[in-house]
Amino acid sequence: MRYRVQVVGWTLIWSGLLVFGYLGWLLFGTDVINSGVQTAASEKLIGRLAASDPTADSIDSDAYLGTTERPEGLPDTVSFYEESQPASGESFGFLSIPKIGLEDVVMYEGVDTATLKNGPGHMPSTPLPGQPGNAVLSGHRTTYGRPFFDLDQLEPGDEITVETSIGVHIYQVTQVLVVLPTDVWVTDPRPGGWLTLTTCNPKFSARERLIVFATVVSGPNYDYIRLHEARFNQT
Repeated sequence: MRYRVQVVGWTLIWSGLLVFGYLGWLLFGTDVINSGVQTAASEKLIGRLAASDPTADSIDSDAYLGTTERPEGLPDTVSFYEESQPASGESFGFLSIPKIGLEDVVMYEGVDTATLKNGPGHMPSTPLPGQPGNAVLSGHRTTYGRPFFDLDQLEPGDEITVETSIGVHIYQVTQVLVVLPTDVWVTDPRPGGWLTLTTCNPKFSARERLIVFATVVSGPNYDYIRLHEARFNQT
């Protein structure tokens, strides 16, 4: 009888150690792996962005708008920098959110499991950040560097910065909300220039989704986005 009790006891102890070991790996081991990936990717991306030489198309504001009244403050001619979609899994820019201490985190193209282990991923069916429309980024909250761990601390007015090959784009948070995983409308197209961040909610659970909406307030395409939005709203 005593032997059986000992066997059960040791089984419970080892099971507990395995469970806590696995949790430790998820919470901290994956962070170590992600840190190495991010460091290597950052060094390469810095050089690539520095070597980029973006060119802009000149858009005649009145010709583009037709009969639509030009928004106040827009010049006669605006610049539009078009950016090509990166290949799947490729790094393409840096994400910074000062409010939560996120600085120059490398972003990748794609939201598949393998890509999100490297860093925040861009949803390929949406425009890139800095382009007109609704750019969507997803990221882990509790593993693999946990870039979006404190995303719930953001409030309207907080800034989000994205740097891509065409320059630096600054967004301002407008809304933070929690939705169900089935609420895919958050990724729908929008007039203007939007950045939508998505992650799991609550922490350590995938029961819900935490969503942050932010609108562009500065960047290489800011005037063009305003022009694009004005024409869209008249259709």
